[in-house]
Amino acid sequence: MKTYLFVNPASGHYSAKNWQFVLENLHESGTSPVIFQVRTPTEISAYCRTINKAQGAPLVIVAGGDGTINAVTNGLKPGTATLAVLPFGTSNVLAAEIGITSIDNALERIKGKKTQSLSVGVIELEGHCHRFLLMAGIGLDGAVVRDVWPFGKRFLRQGAYVLSALKNAMAWDTTLFNIDTSERNITCHTAIICNASRYGGNFVLSPDSSLFSSGLSAVCITENTRRTYLNSALDLFRGMAEANRDMIRLHSSVFEVSGNHPIQIDGDFIGYGPARISTCADFARIIV
Repeated sequence: MKTYLFVNPASGHYSAKNWQFVLENLHESGTSPVIFQVRTPTEISAYCRTINKAQGAPLVIVAGGDGTINAVTNGLKPGTATLAVLPFGTSNVLAAEIGITSIDNALERIKGKKTQSLSVGVIELEGHCHRFLLMAGIGLDGAVVRDVWPFGKRFLRQGAYVLSALKNAMAWDTTLFNIDTSERNITCHTAIICNASRYGGNFVLSPDSSLFSSGLSAVCITENTRRTYLNSALDLFRGMAEANRDMIRLHSSVFEVSGNHPIQIDGDFIGYGPARISTCADFARIIV
C-alpha cells in the first residue's frame, strides 16, 4: 500500500518535536511515506489529484486539525483510500470521535491497521459540493466560525471561538430559516447537521450519530434568544445536551435548508445558504 503523509505546520499542536517523533516512529515501523507539507486547501487539493491518479488503494495519513482532514477528504476520490489521523489540530474532534488520545496512540493504531468504513456528509450550496466528516453548522454556529480571527485561532485555540461567540452575542441576529426533511419542517435559528456525536472538542451533542453508519442527525435550536443559547451551552458542557428541551432533533438522509444564513463545515466557513445536505456511505476506510 502506497503511503502519503500530509502535515500542516500551521496546526494548533504542531511542533518540530512532534513532527520528528512521527517521522522516526513511521520509519521504525517500515513506513516511508511521500510527504506533503500543506497550509491551504488549494495545496491539499493539488496533492490529492496526484494521489487520485496513482494506481492502487493508498494509505493517506493526515497530521493536522479537523480543517486539514476535511480538505483531504474533499480532494480524494471516493471508495479508494484508507485514512489515518494524527491529532495536530486545535480541537481534534475527529480524533476524539475515533477514540484517539494522543499522537503516540494514533501511531500505534496506524501500526495495528484496523479499519472501519467511513461515511461522510455532503453539502451542496452556491453551485458547489463539499464533504464533511463531523458536522455542518448553519445560522449562529456558522457565523461564529466565519468571524474567528485566524491568528487568534493559532494562539488562543478554542478561546478564539469564544471571542467570536461574544462578538456575535453583541450583534445579535434574530432571523430564522427552515429545515425540511421528507417527514418534517422546522423553523430554526441554528442547526447542527451531525455525522458524528461530538461537537467543539469532546462535548457529546448527538449520541446517536456515527462516522461509521449512513444517515445524519440535525440538532436544531428554534428560539432566537441569548438565554436559550446560554442554557443549551451549559447543558452541553455538563454532558446533558440530549435532555435539553430547546434542542429539537431530526434524523434523515437528506435535509433541505432555506435562507441565506452562514454555514460552516468541520470548523471552516464555506458560504451561505440555501443548501441541500445528504450523506455518502462507504466513502473510504479509516484507521481506528
